[in-house]
Amino acid sequence: MHTNPEISVVIPVYRAESILQELINQLNIALSSLKVSYEIVLVDDRSPDDSWAKMKALSSEYDVVKSFRLSRNFGQHPAIMAGLHQSKGNWVVVMDCDLQDQPHEIIKLYNKAQDGFEIVLAKRTARKDGFLKKISSKLFYKVFNFFAGVDINNEIGNFGIYQRKVIDSMFKLGDALVFFPLFIQWVGFKKTEISVDHASRLEGKSSYSFFALFRLAFNTIISFSDKPLRLFLNLGIVISFASFLGAVYILYRALNNEIEVMGYSSIFISICFFSGLIISFLGIIGIYLGKAFNQTKNRPIYIIDDVYHK
Repeated sequence: MHTNPEISVVIPVYRAESILQELINQLNIALSSLKVSYEIVLVDDRSPDDSWAKMKALSSEYDVVKSFRLSRNFGQHPAIMAGLHQSKGNWVVVMDCDLQDQPHEIIKLYNKAQDGFEIVLAKRTARKDGFLKKISSKLFYKVFNFFAGVDINNEIGNFGIYQRKVIDSMFKLGDALVFFPLFIQWVGFKKTEISVDHASRLEGKSSYSFFALFRLAFNTIISFSDKPLRLFLNLGIVISFASFLGAVYILYRALNNEIEVMGYSSIFISICFFSGLIISFLGIIGIYLGKAFNQTKNRPIYIIDDVYHK
């Protein structure tokens, strides 16, 4: 009788050709020490290097390694979701492929989960990222938390262990735009966090530039929150009230014959200002309508092109 493995490790892969062998070596050592069955699910997000060839070689060498390749570059979070759909484990670990998330920390995550937690998040207390990466990440989460109305710690990324029912609950969300940490935050369940060591990147640099983080934050906020609309509504109310007070003041001066000629500059500035506001309002509404339109298309968030495992 076929039984599911105890642990699945889901890893999105991008530009990791030279790291994958060491990653699998360390994972096998860590997971074997737990004395449980496991599988390693690698998802190639259509990496431009030879990561896929290396993944296939590893799948040929190790029965526990299952490799999947997406039809194009869908992004890190859709790649994670692809791996989650293919995973079979009772517990699922999600981690990055660059070895900054260290495989031996899975032991701590799994042991902590046995204390009755359904989600155990890895908290990177001493991040080994560059200064700009840390600043941009911190800014990203501050802005994101404010607009999305959540409280996601910038020291916590994707790395963690999740019970199968948590993952199955995420599949029910059906959002066109995927952001894994927010999904975990939204579904709830009994969670905790533990401190883990964060390693320096072995080579290369993160594919998330400041502008990529900004674009991710903007799209995710629009998809998950109506707060920007409510902020614009509040701004419109404030401006309308201020305009009303201004109109009363102008009327008062006119009735007292204190106004001789209205200034051209004030009229011009007012027209430009309110025209800009109206265009902004219409723009933000248009963005929301566009996101709603994309959601109704019901397109898949990823497409698997190739599968390789024993």
